[in-house]
Amino acid sequence: MTYQDKVVIVTGASNGIGASVAKAYHEQGARVVSLDIQPSHNDWQHITVDLSDEQQVINAFQAVTQQYGAIHILINNGAITTSSRSILEVSTSEFAKVIDVNLNGAFTCSREFVRANQGESFGRIINISSTRWQQNEFGWDAYGASKGGLVSLTHSLVNSLSHTPITINTISPGWIETSDYDALRKEDHAQHPSGRVGKPQDIVNACLFLTHSDNDFINGANISIDGGMTKRMIYQD
Repeated sequence: MTYQDKVVIVTGASNGIGASVAKAYHEQGARVVSLDIQPSHNDWQHITVDLSDEQQVINAFQAVTQQYGAIHILINNGAITTSSRSILEVSTSEFAKVIDVNLNGAFTCSREFVRANQGESFGRIINISSTRWQQNEFGWDAYGASKGGLVSLTHSLVNSLSHTPITINTISPGWIETSDYDALRKEDHAQHPSGRVGKPQDIVNACLFLTHSDNDFINGANISIDGGMTKRMIYQD
């Protein structure tokens, strides 16, 4: 399947995994729109949006719908974190901001996508969660909570959207190196049962698979893409 007749919105697509996903759809002929608070210097269309601002999200979806008539694919990838800080150092407002961007933003985008997809025979939503939704480490409390919420949101929306052609699935990446892959240590790769750290292309491959028009029976899934790390029991020596 190519995506030449499809309109795709990717949030958080100015860099990292989101940029790789947007590039893949762009290269397959889709009309790609990035929604990101960060500026974009890529080849696809970009709208500057704070995902925690409901009205900005609504305005962006309305602009895309007015331009293209409909939206066919939504990749909810945009996220922030308070990473590696003690709970004693994170304010309630900081915690709320992470939830507002990562979870509430995905909900608002999904709602507006459903509106923009009305009357279409094809629709796909992918929520990019994280393996941190089920296992985590020090200082990632807000991020983990937001990503767990995304998994639950997927489960709920499967039922809420059962009267539509829209499928909704989750991808939960593990360690996906988006900067200098060659700088990784041998130990970084060896700890993964698959023998390597992940690359953005690993997430791209899953997105293109899940949004394929033939894959309408995969609905409500959460696919961990982590090289097997969530299945490994680790004891310190």
